[in-house]
Amino acid sequence: MLPKGEKIPTSLADYEAFIRNEYNHLNDAAQAINLLNDVYKSPSTLSYISLTSINYNWMGNEDRIIQNNSDEQAYYYSYAAISYWNLMINNVPNATDATDAEKLELIAQAKVLRAMNYFHLTNYYAEQYDEATAATKLSVPLITSADMGATSEQVSIAKMYEFILTDLTDAIPNLPIESATVLHPNLACGYAMLARVYLQMGDYTNALLYAQNALDQNSQLFNWKEYYAENQEQIEKENDWSTSYPSKTMTSPENYIFRYGSSSYKNSGQSGTNAALTLSRAAQFEEGDARFASKWKKKYQAPDSIYYGIRSDKFNAGGITTPEMYYIKAECLARKGGQANLDEAMLSLNTVRKTRIFDADYIDLAATSTEEAIAYIRKEKANEYVQTAIPFWDAKRFNKDVNYAQTLTKIFNNQSLELAPDSHLWVMPFPMGATSNPGNGTLTQNTPR
Repeated sequence: MLPKGEKIPTSLADYEAFIRNEYNHLNDAAQAINLLNDVYKSPSTLSYISLTSINYNWMGNEDRIIQNNSDEQAYYYSYAAISYWNLMINNVPNATDATDAEKLELIAQAKVLRAMNYFHLTNYYAEQYDEATAATKLSVPLITSADMGATSEQVSIAKMYEFILTDLTDAIPNLPIESATVLHPNLACGYAMLARVYLQMGDYTNALLYAQNALDQNSQLFNWKEYYAENQEQIEKENDWSTSYPSKTMTSPENYIFRYGSSSYKNSGQSGTNAALTLSRAAQFEEGDARFASKWKKKYQAPDSIYYGIRSDKFNAGGITTPEMYYIKAECLARKGGQANLDEAMLSLNTVRKTRIFDADYIDLAATSTEEAIAYIRKEKANEYVQTAIPFWDAKRFNKDVNYAQTLTKIFNNQSLELAPDSHLWVMPFPMGATSNPGNGTLTQNTPR
């Protein structure tokens, strides 16, 4: 018997409602953001051992598995959403009140959403894709049924990526040019997700192809310089850190698809607010960055000076937007080498920067080597997508490349701390609830602690 108020979906509209429900669009990345120190944490938060303090201060000897004893959003919300996408994929063929074309479109959209969830999960809880080891390293449980007793198999990283790519390529022919809402995947979203996946795999030829395909569908950029000018009086008001600024996120022309990140509207008091930054993280932004100036404002919050988040709207931290495609295009061109490709790569990067950097501070960036170009691209992309999973995914990619791997360093309580590219901390532990009760399957941790 269904709970009171629930109904068995039968019509196309019943199934389509699952996509319209914002609760099904959450890609939590809180611990990845903590690991990169892309958010300010108060000394009191870091004064005791917890999953947050271990990741934030790179305490590799502590056991995160024991600390991860709660229903972590990254795992449970993702699989809850996957159950809906599975339900749609398996049952929409029999939906009523629909044409065959409408059914194919909705199934395609569910496949894109399922691929997005599995991509997020595998890049959170498993090692970075490496062609040499992907067939033997474990990913996450693969579930394709919505039935309560459905079996699951913790497949290899290679098999998971194959599954994700199959879902996306199967979906492409039936995705609409324009979708019903920003929560519904359209053709541009499908191309953009393929670009993201191929980039993570190190397939720069296909990543470039699909990034350009996505940009051919939508290449619009939001102008942060204009936004700042429109809100300059309030932003620059002394001792004012109010957050009542016009929302632009769900209506932004940049959106391929909207999804929440770790600051979901579900969390009371965190309705998409840009969390605070440390002074050191804020210093990584380029001088004259209107995007930064529109989102954060310096404040003393005892015992630290921080950059306080001054926007409170629905933050597209888990979706896909056009700047990502410009950055993917730029990186893939830079990796081709040759001055012509480097110039085109920097043109793609500068196209975004021109909508972000105040005119008085703007200078075109130029590069004469692949390494120089990628350094510019990586920094700008990390700033664009700070407090999302994207810089974490990129860091995992670069950690596998001797030319770009970086050891992160900082000082905390007068101690020098570092995070090495080969640290096990780059793989998040499954929640204890999941490993102790994996359902109709088995679940093995992909990290020792």
